[in-house]
Amino acid sequence: MSLCEHCVKGVTHSGEPTGNWQEINGVKSYIATPSQDYPKDKVLLYITDIFGPQLVNNRLLADDYAANGIKTIIPDIFHGDAAPVDALKPGSTWDLMAWLKAHGSDSARPPIDKVIEGLKNDGVTVFAVVGYCFGARFAFDLAFEGIPKVVAIAHPSLVNVNADLQTYATKATAPLLINSCSVDPKFPLEAQIKADELFGEGKFAPGYKREHWEGCSHGFAVRGDISDSKVKAGKEGAFKASVEWIKKYL
Repeated sequence: MSLCEHCVKGVTHSGEPTGNWQEINGVKSYIATPSQDYPKDKVLLYITDIFGPQLVNNRLLADDYAANGIKTIIPDIFHGDAAPVDALKPGSTWDLMAWLKAHGSDSARPPIDKVIEGLKNDGVTVFAVVGYCFGARFAFDLAFEGIPKVVAIAHPSLVNVNADLQTYATKATAPLLINSCSVDPKFPLEAQIKADELFGEGKFAPGYKREHWEGCSHGFAVRGDISDSKVKAGKEGAFKASVEWIKKYL
């Protein structure tokens, strides 16, 4: 399993994030808090693509989740060394494979565990997890361990289609939403069909839904070019579907 050039494509979005940075159990994290009253024992753990919370797109999405009444936290799983935003520019010579050697599961998972531990110590008892691209790997791993109450992922990377989907179907108990798209070498049509075969038509009792966004490619839900009407519709639709899914089960 590996990432691909599609994981380093996309555009930055405009906007001024309204959340704040804090350390949770020693891990720098971006925290988006609802302006209205919200359940203090529930948190959405947002696990990012390779660009981390440093990419404004991720912080803006966290703010949007918070605007829908869900306290959202993005742990910096890359220890301050997320993929640089400049890597999105055409012609970038940034070395993805070299970066991955330093930021595999052994490095990226411990910050997630520390944040979960810190939040539990602060009274959080219920977790939702949303994972984008690279982050979907950890959304699956956490679900295998029974940690989240609900999971939503978009254009997953580093997920073994046969082994991981089968493990989720037989071991996990968190309802699963997958936001898929028409051009995705990391979760292509055959993988999407496999997921439907395993989970669809009531086979997965906790709950399953797959949304498919035509005209979109890997990364659309975070880094999509919203000047393209189909991509804009896909990005906004995937976010709406994720909010509704999470709020249904959280």
